[in-house]
Amino acid sequence: MCFELDSSPPIPAISGAAVSHRELELEAADGNRFAAFAAEPDEPTGACVVILPDVRGLYRFYEELALRFAERGHRAIAIDYFGRTAGVGKRREDFEYREHVDQTTPDDIQADVRAAVEWLRGKGCGAIFTVGFCFGGHHSWLAAAGGHGLAGAIGFYGVPGARDGHPGPSQRAREMEAPILALQAGADAHITAEANAEFERALETAGVEHELVSYEGAPHSFFDRKQEDFAEASEDAWNRVLDFIARHTA
Repeated sequence: MCFELDSSPPIPAISGAAVSHRELELEAADGNRFAAFAAEPDEPTGACVVILPDVRGLYRFYEELALRFAERGHRAIAIDYFGRTAGVGKRREDFEYREHVDQTTPDDIQADVRAAVEWLRGKGCGAIFTVGFCFGGHHSWLAAAGGHGLAGAIGFYGVPGARDGHPGPSQRAREMEAPILALQAGADAHITAEANAEFERALETAGVEHELVSYEGAPHSFFDRKQEDFAEASEDAWNRVLDFIARHTA
């Protein structure tokens, strides 16, 4: 897994920001109903974000992250992956996520992403980004090849290559229709420097605008308030996310 359930984003809340939030159920084109959490600013920038969680699905860390985006004027919606196999709901500490992760498919996840994108478009969003973590980072980059009309796709410590026999972002770079931001952990035990380099080469060959940053010495899941030793990396990563969104918002 990625973060512990008591983890929180290493981003200061903006006191007094005018933000509302609510829990939702969305429906994908195949009829799947799944849980989501939306945070909406009173004064939106026009940029909006679909948040793709780690392997646990939707829990507090990602709700907090949605609020942090909304405090900065970006409407955000965090989604769960497991409506098809575990029903609608947020995922608690005893959730046996692995059996449900194993039943997901890239097509199913992109169908759910599309439902979230369409919900945001219905709110008047002009520029929509995906932001994912770990499992979600991988699928955030794949969303750039999903035909969603994204303004950009951002991933934290995602696997760039194939997963479970399915082509990954490196293999699908030629299909990508949006800029890519990859924020990788330099000391990740499972994602090698070679895999990151292969991803960069694939994006360059495909002519995809991209930026890949690897934080030296940072472990997988470094973007966590409890990871005090990597606060500088977390701050830099967050600033890069906000800058990427600002640069690619029409």
